[in-house]
Amino acid sequence: MAKKKKVRVDLRKNRSKPPRPRQWTRDFQDHGFAGEVTPGQERVRAKGELSRRRTIIQEETDTAEVEGREPAEMPAVDVSTCLPGRVLCVHGLYSIVQTEDGRCFRCVVRRLLRTLATQERNIVTTGDRVWVRPSGTGVAPVGDSMPEGWIERIEPRHGLLTRASRGRQQVIVANVDQVVFVVSLVEPELKPHLIDRYLASAEQGGIQPVLCLNKADLIEPAHYQPLIGLYSQLGVPVLLTSATDGTGIDRLRQRLRGRATVFSGQSGVGKSSLLNAIQPGLDLRVREVSEATQKGKHTTTAAELIHLDFGGWVVDTPGIRQFQLWDLLPEEIEGFFPEFRPFVPLCGYPDCTHTHEDRCAIKRAVARRQISQSRYTSYLGMFAGESVS
Repeated sequence: MAKKKKVRVDLRKNRSKPPRPRQWTRDFQDHGFAGEVTPGQERVRAKGELSRRRTIIQEETDTAEVEGREPAEMPAVDVSTCLPGRVLCVHGLYSIVQTEDGRCFRCVVRRLLRTLATQERNIVTTGDRVWVRPSGTGVAPVGDSMPEGWIERIEPRHGLLTRASRGRQQVIVANVDQVVFVVSLVEPELKPHLIDRYLASAEQGGIQPVLCLNKADLIEPAHYQPLIGLYSQLGVPVLLTSATDGTGIDRLRQRLRGRATVFSGQSGVGKSSLLNAIQPGLDLRVREVSEATQKGKHTTTAAELIHLDFGGWVVDTPGIRQFQLWDLLPEEIEGFFPEFRPFVPLCGYPDCTHTHEDRCAIKRAVARRQISQSRYTSYLGMFAGESVS
């Protein structure tokens, strides 16, 4: 039996910082600083920027497991009343969880987990390993097809695909082995700088990237060989695919076999169409690209974990209109560009940013075409904190 301990955890603030008092200038002119004196009988309580805390019971784990845990603190659960499962999709306040015996539950997150102080937009995401406490007997209510329950605990994560969204971290999917970044060669147009953001996010989350250049039936493949060669030299598998004529579908199917994979990319690049071609019968909704904006229309509304008949899992995600990396220091960005590594020690300054310095080996390598100009431009945009849409 695992040992348990009591720990203190931070909760989200339930009050924001009080606004500035109205008519402050007029009150000062009338009363001076006398109005700021706190009456002796007034009780001062902790509000505003002060944190809320709570004591929870937690299982003792190895240090290595705690360091890889997201979120940082999770309460212990009673395994006699809870079932292990995996989140298939999240719809607002409800999450669909499939347990190990194949049953599906429509679950809400326990209030303690919802109020934990984290930097994430949502505490639960698609792909999470969780513990579920069924409601009552776990039988579906009258007139409903799915039993209900509560998510009591979220297990440590690995293989994360994240991005920055509204000043917080959005975990798009968790516990995957590889990510297939789908980009279209036309309609919408190819954006190399967005590809570089995708590759950086995959390395940041510890996922193997695969680059899928879709809609190959609409272009002449020979014109894109330099682009394919560029990313192939970086160790990134590149596939030319087309859901229309079947180009590259067999190779993509082999890449998915036996793995947990997430499909990611902009709206309209053909993620759902490719999955329909890979496994006929999925019948995922698809729509045409807007003729006015040449951008995709949001068809997939939530990330969904789908079991593949030939082995493995795949997550179809909503299209991304804007992509920015989360919690990334400017000094760390050069590590996401492997072609920079041989030249970094040759820079004239130990803290060279490779942006404006006159003795920068990276800039010399770009001028000599030893480093792609496109990749260097992507580095500058990421260093400046710009987002790509």
